[in-house]
Parts: sequence; C-alpha cells; structure tokens
Amino acid sequence: MSKKTVSLVLGSGGARGLAHIGVIHWLEENNYEIRSISGASIGALVGGIYACGELDVFEKWVRAITKMQIVKLLDVSWGKQGLVEGDRVIDTLKELVGDRRIEDLPIKYTAIATNVRREKEIWLKSGSVFDAIRASISLPLFLTPFEMNGMKLLDGGILNPVPIAPTFEDHNDITLAVNLGGTPTGTVTSTAKRGAKDDDNSAVGRLQEKINSFIDDLMKRSSSGDSDGWTMLDIADQTFDAMQGTIARQKLATYPPDHTIEIARDVCGTLEFDRANEMIALGYDAAARSLGHS
Repeated sequence: MSKKTVSLVLGSGGARGLAHIGVIHWLEENNYEIRSISGASIGALVGGIYACGELDVFEKWVRAITKMQIVKLLDVSWGKQGLVEGDRVIDTLKELVGDRRIEDLPIKYTAIATNVRREKEIWLKSGSVFDAIRASISLPLFLTPFEMNGMKLLDGGILNPVPIAPTFEDHNDITLAVNLGGTPTGTVTSTAKRGAKDDDNSAVGRLQEKINSFIDDLMKRSSSGDSDGWTMLDIADQTFDAMQGTIARQKLATYPPDHTIEIARDVCGTLEFDRANEMIALGYDAAARSLGHS
C-alpha cells in the first residue's frame, strides 16, 4: 500500500512543541510520508531538525535535559532588546545535529519569522537551517531579535502561529496542522506553584529563583507573585499564549487544513523543556486520536 503524503504544519508554543516529535513518530509508524514542513517558532525548530534527518539525535538530547541544564543554556543579553542572546542554545544544537542549507534538504521546509517593523510575516525558504530557526524562535522580550538581510526578525508565532499558507502549492494527499494553542484544560498552575511541588532536588525552585532574579536585574521590575503565586514570567507567558491561540483559531477557520491536532495551551509552560517525555507522548496520543480512523 502506498504511503499517504503529508504537508505538515507545526505551530508555535514553546515547550509544548515537543509534542510535534510525537506527532511525527505516529505519522512515520502509520504509513504517512512527510514531504513538506511549515513551522513557526518551536515548530520551525522541530521541523527543521526533522528535515535535516536528525530528529532522533535531538530527541535523545531533549529527553535527557534537566532544568539546571536549561538555565545554563540561557546566555544573558546585556542589551535592551531581550533577556537572552540565544547563541548558546543554537550553537549547542548545531554541534548536536549539524547545520544544512534549506535548499539542500530532502523535503520542502519553510520557517516563519516576523518583521514587526513592517507588520509582515517572513517566509524563510533558503540559507542556513539554524539561521531560519533562530529567527523564528525569537520570542519577544525573552530572546533578542535576529538580524537577517537587513531586517530584525522576531518569533513567527506573533503573526502566524499555525503557518498553513506556505503549503498551498503543495500537491500532497493531506495537510495536517498541529495547533499548540488549543482550548485550555483549566489545570494550569504558575511556575512558582509548580516549583514548590517539584521534588527534583529542588531544581525547579532554583530555576524559578534564577529566572526571577534574572528578570529583576535586567528589567528593574519586581517579579514577586500575587496571592495566586503568579510571577511576571507567568503573566507574559499566559498573555502570549492567549494571543497566539486567538490568531491560530482565525487562521484555521480561514484556511482549514484537512486535519488539525489540538494541544491545549496550558499543558505545560513555555520553558518547561524538561517535560519532553510527557509532551512527546501527548503528541503521539493526540495524533492517534485525530488520525487513527482516517
């Protein structure tokens, strides 16, 4: 039986995007062939690494990463355009999986970034895969903008968290979109509360302290929480997620794909990359529920 060909659209949403790995695994195990990938932010990262043929290497690394290792990857920016430079993360990933040119990849790949000054999304379809990824993951306030071709580029999810349009000219059997801005489950807790309950040698508590101190020092603002334990990081995180969720619903309604996999936007925090095992399993199960009888 011939495989069904897929245009895969991978949405933005921080650490929730590790669910993309589970979706890809389910597709590969169930007679689907991914021929095209369009991704924003974490979707561009996972999709780009998959297109390079190195997803297994990345998966092993991210499954093993600890909270304190995440902190060590945050290279402080002493400028005013973002809290973290991002070079350390990108250099680590380049060493891990290598870099390729997009035009040399075996499958079609498009990363989405945002030119805020011109209020337009930018489709990155050539050049270094990791330059495209770095531009696409430039989360406002957190990562500094990435300069490319005379433009300062920010996170692709700002204007297009589920970038379906780059697949319009594909001739594949189905277009599958993975939306990480799905309806909240209502069970989300603040990073402060999650840290208080974690028993990973108090690593989360130390992580929260470092992040709060980090924000205090650089932005001269208090990060102390209210009676619910929310910090400034939580507020920024929830605000950006709500914004992306609204835009994603509009995009999906305007340009409906053949199938959509929804991941609730409150299943994990933006920086909780230490929850890889959980998120990958979540993506796999979500793909099975969505496509299992198609």
